[in-house]
Amino acid sequence: MTKILVTNDDGIHSDGLVRLEEAMRELGEVFVVAPASEMSGASHSLTLARPLRIRQIDGHHWTVDGTPTDCVTLALNKILAPEQVPDICVSGINQGGNLGEDASYSGTVAGALEATILGIPGLAFSLVATENFDFAHAARFAVEAVRRVLREGLPEGTLLNINLPPGEVRGVRVTTQGIKNATPVITEHVDPRGKPYYWIGQKILQDNNADGTDYYAVRQGFVSVTPMRADMTNHNALAEIAAWGDADADDAQAHAEETPALEHA
Repeated sequence: MTKILVTNDDGIHSDGLVRLEEAMRELGEVFVVAPASEMSGASHSLTLARPLRIRQIDGHHWTVDGTPTDCVTLALNKILAPEQVPDICVSGINQGGNLGEDASYSGTVAGALEATILGIPGLAFSLVATENFDFAHAARFAVEAVRRVLREGLPEGTLLNINLPPGEVRGVRVTTQGIKNATPVITEHVDPRGKPYYWIGQKILQDNNADGTDYYAVRQGFVSVTPMRADMTNHNALAEIAAWGDADADDAQAHAEETPALEHA
């Protein structure tokens, strides 16, 4: 029987996780290892400065008082028995989109990424909405996406970051990451003891993302599927940066030619 690991960054009680778990049962045996509380924005962080606690709810559900990365790492190396090792890991369904650069902050994406690094195909699902979260259509699509990946596989080291607009699925676009077009907004407040504290938010600017990006696809009402990987190398820049070394060598040679040789008495 197919075995599926489910995690998220909104926490074990998130409606999106509940709906995703229910949907995945159609495909096989489901194990849920999720943060004990909300860990949105945790990115691909691993907890190293304090111990972690695992709480088993039943034979298929565990919580970890850490990040999504902690959850997947512990699931695959400590929690699940050898016969329970999953065939695939799904993360979500996140309450809100993970488009463009936001994917780098996303704990939802990080859960799928950690699975991929550890040799398990990973898919991250996010519902691009700000209110009235109805996960029914997203969960239905998740079943089809996971079924396809189980059948076809993914290129080595690849995860899928999937963002879904609200409502019925109109179509799917394979996309690149867009640009967020936002600016930070930091508000300062004072606590009851008179000490300042700060709240980080953002103001969304005009969306100028072009066709082919995740933002554009979702704006047009399509599901965005963005293949990603842990390798963050900018391969297009390798030759340019390597040329710096050649330029330094040329400068050094020119400097040596311009400097008179010292004569020994």
